[in-house]
Amino acid sequence: MKAFRRLLKRTPVYGVYKALGHRPDYWYWILRGRPARSPHLLKQKTVREYGEKYNLKTLVETGTYYGEMVAAMRGRFDWIYSIEYVAELANRARKKFARYQQIRIFGGDSRVVMPEVLALLTGPALFWLDAGYYGWVGKQGDQQRLSAELEMILSHPYPHIILLDDARGLTGQNGIPSVADVKSYVESKFPQRQVEVQFDILRITRRI
Repeated sequence: MKAFRRLLKRTPVYGVYKALGHRPDYWYWILRGRPARSPHLLKQKTVREYGEKYNLKTLVETGTYYGEMVAAMRGRFDWIYSIEYVAELANRARKKFARYQQIRIFGGDSRVVMPEVLALLTGPALFWLDAGYYGWVGKQGDQQRLSAELEMILSHPYPHIILLDDARGLTGQNGIPSVADVKSYVESKFPQRQVEVQFDILRITRRI
């Protein structure tokens, strides 16, 4: 089975294959008592709900991967900008979404690309940041990328909303910040913002 998945990953249909497993994965998550790792359908639901709640028309994503979130949100947002560090995955996503003028895939380090994306925004946006992209989930990655992204996004003129996937990766170990660290940093430096975690998604919203 693992060999089959490795082979399938090399094909354009792998994203579709993964999407077929979202609903069974969601119900399996329910049956297991809703453990820490959130299924992709719940993540899609959260992104959709926050877009509607704050009337946001633009979605910015880090960690395109196989384009699952982009595909799921294609009909919800007027504009979708997604950043992928791995060149092969970025190129694959560009081909997959080439016919959709409202979707742009950027390749490269988000600390370099994010200013370009922010310059395109004409109003507040919803940011979906992927913890796996930072190396927290099973890999050693660039642990400074998160702080750099948060600084750029929260310092931008528009009151953006930020959702961070896989918050359980904020362990507070080996140079990785904890949830408490992120909360303290954001709420002290940007007092108009508040931070909370629900279903393994860290949410940075406007303070009421």
